[in-house]
Amino acid sequence: MPEGENKIKIVVSDQQALGTYANFASIVHNFAEFLIDFGRIVPGRDEVQVVSRIVMTPVHARQLLRALTENVAIYERNFGAINEGPQGAPSQRTM
Repeated sequence: MPEGENKIKIVVSDQQALGTYANFASIVHNFAEFLIDFGRIVPGRDEVQVVSRIVMTPVHARQLLRALTENVAIYERNFGAINEGPQGAPSQRTM
């Protein structure tokens, strides 16, 4: 770390440390922000329960994209290619 930079300390509460499972994501945006809803979809149901909504600036969305791209590449180097899933999977806007 270059001299003069502050180190950021990440703090995770006990409740957050448990994590929240999501198998669905929906992304919408306008000129000022991206809104990402993470949710759970259960087979046999036609609704998604949103478990978390994240709102971020376009700059932060770009940084998230870069971080995800880098981390998926590292994962695939270590564990092999990630299967894309069955044909007919949800559109690009959802996972």
